[in-house]
Amino acid sequence: MPESKSTLFLTTRWTLIGEAAHAGDAEAKEALGSIFLTYWKPLYRYVRRTGKSREDAEDLVQGFFVNLLDGDGLKAVDRKRGRFRAFLLMALKHYMITEWRRDHAQKRGGFSQHLSLDWEDAESGLSLEMKDDGSPDRLYDREWAMALLDKVLEDMEEENESFSKWKPYLSLSRERLAYAEIAAQFGMSESAARVAVHRLRKRYRKRLRDEISHSLSDSSMVEDELKVLFSVLTEDNV
Repeated sequence: MPESKSTLFLTTRWTLIGEAAHAGDAEAKEALGSIFLTYWKPLYRYVRRTGKSREDAEDLVQGFFVNLLDGDGLKAVDRKRGRFRAFLLMALKHYMITEWRRDHAQKRGGFSQHLSLDWEDAESGLSLEMKDDGSPDRLYDREWAMALLDKVLEDMEEENESFSKWKPYLSLSRERLAYAEIAAQFGMSESAARVAVHRLRKRYRKRLRDEISHSLSDSSMVEDELKVLFSVLTEDNV
């Protein structure tokens, strides 16, 4: 029995790339498309920060993903790069240099057949950031980290409808957690509220680690990747 889409989505990104590139696996390509739907925005904003116009950035991102999913782009992947986010950025840079001028006119709008992308949303807030002195590569890492955190939260909310009520307590420090108020809100004892918040945070940390692990070729890199992503999120000058 072939693997389900959900099972494929939980495997490493590198496994999906290998199956999509070398076996032409349609389910693997579909799962990769879902992953790109989560992480296309950091790439689009990277292109905009390099000075490309909005129209050119749309052409580049659409053509880039078409090249990966429909062309031979995946076959050139070097798994030794380790990080899926780094692979995507390097592949995009290569595409920008060698292919987009030749292909963008005929591929404009082509990626819309695969995914529906909200360009307006990607543009929101970007006008102010265009003046930022931060490196486009570093800003890309921050955008990636934010997209990853959003992905984990969205997955947890899909799994449990009540999660949206508990989500605010993930971002509060222990000192700011008012367990008596939480207990009153959910109709439980204060000790039960403490246990519930502890389990919530534990589950969130595990889901976050899993999501990061799936984007790496070596699971031993998870701690380093966590440090990188949290460092770019907490930098004041990014």
